[in-house]
Amino acid sequence: MPRSAPPADMPPMARLLAIMARLRDPQDGCPWDQAQTFATIAPYTVEEAYEVADAVERDNLRDLKDELGDLLLQVVFHARMADEKGAFNFDDVARAINDKMVRRHPHVFADESYASLDQQKQGWEVLKATERASKAMGPTSLLDDVPVALPGLTRAVKLSKRAATVGFVWPTVQDVVAKLHEEVGELLVEVEAGDMAKAREELGDVLFVAANLARTLDIDPEDAIRYTNAKFVRRFQYVEARLAERGKTPAQSDLAEMDALWDEAKTAERA
Repeated sequence: MPRSAPPADMPPMARLLAIMARLRDPQDGCPWDQAQTFATIAPYTVEEAYEVADAVERDNLRDLKDELGDLLLQVVFHARMADEKGAFNFDDVARAINDKMVRRHPHVFADESYASLDQQKQGWEVLKATERASKAMGPTSLLDDVPVALPGLTRAVKLSKRAATVGFVWPTVQDVVAKLHEEVGELLVEVEAGDMAKAREELGDVLFVAANLARTLDIDPEDAIRYTNAKFVRRFQYVEARLAERGKTPAQSDLAEMDALWDEAKTAERA
């Protein structure tokens, strides 16, 4: 016999936790929710985080509210599964982040002070390094806790940023650009030689240096490529629309015609 949902007049967070507990109930829960594990849910967590970023990018606060709810559900889902294993629960998650925020903001919750935003960022990194050291069970690397699952460009920025804290960094933008040209040259050598395995490696080097350039310029490379992706879609759709007016599809056109329309799209945007 169906059971009613947790009462709508419960405090919202308590109700969400109760809903998740019901969904995971071994006897009366949802078969799909019951079957999930940390590993199967993790991709949804990443996807929901991207959908939050997309709503922000579109400046759509209505969608942002919904997407933040979806992301919160992911936190609740993981916490519930951990609770079932006796590892931790949602309160432990909230308690841990509360403690971390207080600990990492001594200029707000204690007597520390910073002369500038840059100094505050440096202080934040020192605090994080202290936390990493306290968790370590043996010899550690500066790069140990940079998550492998991050998008490639984001992880490249974080790796290079971490290395920069100990002086392992190109001194100027010009140095990074020179290295980028060098890596592109090495890529072209392998492409011309027809060695795609080495070309793959060299392309990775190009992208890594490009991420370093983004970090040096204080530009988020993922944000930059999202902007360019959107621009590409916008301009290609312009090409499609103009071709449709001529009774054609892109497949019925050629590169010269499409390239000319692409230039039209660029001119129209600038105007």
